[in-house]
Amino acid sequence: MEPTARDDEMTLRDEVTALMPQARSDLAEMVRFRSVHDQHQFPVEECDGMVDWLLAAFRDVGVDDIAAHVTSDGSKAITGSIPGPEGAPTVLLYFHHDVQPPLGDDEWDSPVWELTDRDGRWYGRGAADCKGNIAVHLTALRALAGRAGVTVKIIGEGSEEQGTGGLEDFAVRNPELLAADAILIADSGNFAVGKPSLTTTLRGIANIVVSVETLGSAMHSGMFGGAAPDALAALISMLATLRDEHGNTTVHGLDADARWSGVSYPPERFRSDATVLDGVGLVGSGSVSDMVWARPAATVLGIDCPPVVGSSAAVQPKARARINLRVPPGMDPTHAQDALIEHLRAVTPWNARVSFEREAVGAPFVGSTSGPAYDTLTDALATAYGSEVLIQGQGGSIPLCNVLQSLFPDAEIMLFGVEEPRCLIHAPNESVDPSEIERIALAEAIFLRDFRHR
Repeated sequence: MEPTARDDEMTLRDEVTALMPQARSDLAEMVRFRSVHDQHQFPVEECDGMVDWLLAAFRDVGVDDIAAHVTSDGSKAITGSIPGPEGAPTVLLYFHHDVQPPLGDDEWDSPVWELTDRDGRWYGRGAADCKGNIAVHLTALRALAGRAGVTVKIIGEGSEEQGTGGLEDFAVRNPELLAADAILIADSGNFAVGKPSLTTTLRGIANIVVSVETLGSAMHSGMFGGAAPDALAALISMLATLRDEHGNTTVHGLDADARWSGVSYPPERFRSDATVLDGVGLVGSGSVSDMVWARPAATVLGIDCPPVVGSSAAVQPKARARINLRVPPGMDPTHAQDALIEHLRAVTPWNARVSFEREAVGAPFVGSTSGPAYDTLTDALATAYGSEVLIQGQGGSIPLCNVLQSLFPDAEIMLFGVEEPRCLIHAPNESVDPSEIERIALAEAIFLRDFRHR
């Protein structure tokens, strides 16, 4: 009797399940590398060791031309391919192999650089973001064992967490290495464990540093306080205007009323995901989905002023703050940055001297929501999880997505992966649910088997 499509699917599912011990071993080896792309914090040998490991691992799964390339920021990009049948479409698999710094070893409940099993999850820096997604790629390719119906390309980024643009520049200079019909960005995740999701939008960024000066030097608050213009007080009053009494971002000239049409983010789930303290309210007059995916959001990232410990009784002559403005799809980031500067200039009190430093802007992104690759991936995710695929946004930004969209306007670009909210990416005690690695790997294997040309 000829094997049926269902038999093939069950075989592939069984093969992925059987490969999970190997997936854990792969992830444990990757987590050991302290691959933070910052030579001031970690030796470059850690990133180089991670690259060497990846070259061997992808060569082992059939990527014979795997290679590392030094990019303009000193990081290393990894490329390679597995040829498919003649005339088959090409799929590009993205990942990044650098990680965030640990943010204090003493903040972790288990060793930062050692994959640790606890409460059904695997803990360690990079376990989810993004080394868990690398384990997905390796597992899917091992399970297929040469049965992919497409040509597979690999692109691995070495400086994504630092945002220094090495891969964006490399892509523009070497488009032939990345050209594809479908691009799977494995640096996102599900709405929740067991809830298959595609991320279709990313907010962009428009950061600035604002500086306020009022006096030639600090002055005694007893002798001069009350009439002397306090630069820190001026800055505080300016920053306070960035939100209204409900917590909505209120930058003059920016629309703050957009609505999200995809999955609804229940407030109680968001409170848990965001570790909101008991009794503290959420902010904004829209739904949670509106606030985090469809509207601008201004966040004060840091303030330069005297710390409490060691402070003196003095009126401050200067102060400054760094502000992060998240820009939703449909909003131009340069216009948003201009609006933020003009807003703060307009609300500066006492004719204080104010200056602004512009930081890099990043455009928002809208991924594919239709097409043969989109349909194939949503079917694959639904099959792997046994449930409907949800459509969500993401507050973060991945600048490479816009570069790829510009270089390959006909390609379908989709974001997915293992990074659901409980992973606590970028925070201490990062972890991944192994069932997410297993099911995302199965979905990717099904996609690479079944995707066909337009």
